[in-house]
Amino acid sequence: MGQQEKVSTSLAGAVSEGISDSLAAVDAELDRRYPGDPGTRQPVHTVYVPGNVFDAGTIRSWGAQALAALDEHAPDASSFAAVLGLSDDLAEDVYGRVRAKLEREPIEDLRVDFEDGYAGDDEDQDAARAARLISAAYENGTAAPYMGIRMKCMEAAVRDRGIRTTDVFLTGLLENGGLPDGLVLTLPKVTYPEQVSAFVRLLEAFEKAHGLDAGRLGFEIQIETSQSILASDGTAAVARMIGAAEGRATGLHYGTFDYSACLGVSAAYQASDHPAADHAKAIMQVAAAGTGVRVSDGSTNVLPVGSTEHVHEAWRLHYGLTRRALARAYYQGWDMHPGHIPTRYAAVFAFYREGFEAAAKRLSAYANHAGGDVMDEPATAKALSSYLLRGIDCGALDTFEVDALTGLTRADLDRFAAPRRGDLTATAQ
Repeated sequence: MGQQEKVSTSLAGAVSEGISDSLAAVDAELDRRYPGDPGTRQPVHTVYVPGNVFDAGTIRSWGAQALAALDEHAPDASSFAAVLGLSDDLAEDVYGRVRAKLEREPIEDLRVDFEDGYAGDDEDQDAARAARLISAAYENGTAAPYMGIRMKCMEAAVRDRGIRTTDVFLTGLLENGGLPDGLVLTLPKVTYPEQVSAFVRLLEAFEKAHGLDAGRLGFEIQIETSQSILASDGTAAVARMIGAAEGRATGLHYGTFDYSACLGVSAAYQASDHPAADHAKAIMQVAAAGTGVRVSDGSTNVLPVGSTEHVHEAWRLHYGLTRRALARAYYQGWDMHPGHIPTRYAAVFAFYREGFEAAAKRLSAYANHAGGDVMDEPATAKALSSYLLRGIDCGALDTFEVDALTGLTRADLDRFAAPRRGDLTATAQ
């Protein structure tokens, strides 16, 4: 190696040190507010079941009903593909994976509902029963990966009831084996950041009462009012809500129909692809970016029931809305009926199967510095690996085929998908 040319500088080292000292508080704030994605599995959907209806057989029943819908209205791959417009090269694979998923893991995230969907006579008993059943499901291996409740909101008229149901449910979990790792709580109809702060105080009190680690209990914030997007002072209230959660917020969930109604959208046009919905979710997405808080789309109220013709129409609508959401990086949504599950998984599986080879080859080329017809940067490598990991987690992709095409292990993918703060910039320089 030849002699290197001397490099000259003009500034003393004290200049750099002084700048770093001046930005120390900013560095700490960036680490606190924007820790990045948690790197855990995100479910592709959340299923809502009323608290007075939920029982030990709910998950199995939803899978059986979804399979029955396929048997009746699309009994083979070709008929299902014809309904949804799946390509011939995807039809068999997607259909087979959908059926296998419905048999193995029909629900990825289940919320026992004590808010809008609840119609029981004894909420205390139903909340306690939900705790027993969820604890038993985790104990015997029949639980969904994520389970929990949606309590009533923190508005004055129902606040005490929501607090009590939360207490009954969480206490019941502790009495029946402890808090499961997949526990999720959903706080609905949040309008002011102060309501988030109040819920944080509730969870803190519960943790202290039972000697739990501080911060053990997290929750999702449901965005269903215009004030949660744009506050009266013109600021994005949803961003302030994430801060008010003090690190406990795990998700922002869009409430399609409450939010649309709040803006005066006519019932016939209340849908997740309405311009008002796109605006709200875009604000949510920007507010949540980098915070570790994930965004979920809402639901459709067009149910795939009745004649085969109507079921097919509802399936096409749900499939299209799900694919649209995925393209906009909303990787989770709500499903309100067993008949929605086949098209949820069909849309998700097709999304990942269609882009699998291209994503794998691009990531492999980046990892091996092999170049190619696309010049990717570290941030793109993060997106590519995240895409492949999401596909593996939901069952759209198999680990062995991702390994074979990328030459990367799961640990390698995790490392690309969740770099430490500063790694992307440092690698790019």
